[in-house]
Amino acid sequence: MVVRTGASAGARTAGAAGERAELLTFGRAAAELGLLPRELELAAQLGLVPTEPPQRAGGRRRVARAEVARLRAEDGAGGVGAAAALRERLRLVGTAAGAEELGISSVRFTRLARAGCFAPARFYVNRYRVVVWLYLAAEVERFGEREPGLLRGPLPPAMRGELAEGADVRARGWRQRRVEQLLSERVDPWERAGAYAAVLSDAELAEEVPDARERARVVEHRAELVATARGGSETARRAAEDVLLAESDAEALGYRLGLAVELQAARVDYATPSPPVSPDPSLATAPAPLPVLLPAPPAPPGGAPPARPAGGARPRRGSLNWLRRGRRRRTGLPR
Repeated sequence: MVVRTGASAGARTAGAAGERAELLTFGRAAAELGLLPRELELAAQLGLVPTEPPQRAGGRRRVARAEVARLRAEDGAGGVGAAAALRERLRLVGTAAGAEELGISSVRFTRLARAGCFAPARFYVNRYRVVVWLYLAAEVERFGEREPGLLRGPLPPAMRGELAEGADVRARGWRQRRVEQLLSERVDPWERAGAYAAVLSDAELAEEVPDARERARVVEHRAELVATARGGSETARRAAEDVLLAESDAEALGYRLGLAVELQAARVDYATPSPPVSPDPSLATAPAPLPVLLPAPPAPPGGAPPARPAGGARPRRGSLNWLRRGRRRRTGLPR
């Protein structure tokens, strides 16, 4: 680690800190980069543009101005070239365009996608209430370069058998990608637990987190896999919700194990605060008085007082006589 000293280094550090401290909304950052807000959102999900955590509970992540300046500085023409390069990395293709990229039929492209050869990066529900998957063009191209044998001729027997049984891992691949993106942004174990909980149903979450207080805190940090859609029909919303939750017990088990690990880390790092217990007036009892220990009196001059009788009665006149004798000795009064 390099440590800078001197006034100039301090000024540079303070300037960088001030620039990084200025955070921009996604809309503002997208406008300065020449991107659409949804393009910048996808770039953040893919880790191409780092983001800063929300400044308040329930808030949205933001982009540091220093990061926007870095991206614009990658190209000399006001960041136009950098934005174009970033937009190319974010280019999405559907089934038809993806098949054209690989030079194969749409049917074969769909079969490869169902088999998990490449995972979707985004989806939407069309007007026919059908989920439409979108893929990163760069990933599709890399798959074609890496596996040219799967583009021609018969598919491997194992893949053909799975497809014949109705295998379709597109939704599972999208969920895995999305949860991994959320985990890469989160450090706090409660927030990471919320990322795993995002793909679990309420019933599965209740089974995995039986403690009501802990479950409430996990739900508080439960992530949104997609932005809350406004409008649309109930059928379209149900179609989208089917994509968000783990389908099989085997898939859910992986997320439940991840949730359990983060939950244990949260218990170690941050003890769940216990709610205050209201006292029951009917059970209220007066506390037993504590014994009061008085300091022993100092030994009088001229000797110790007479011992207490064995019967336990406190001597009265004897001790008073002894005290009077002591006073006469000290004051010089006649006896």
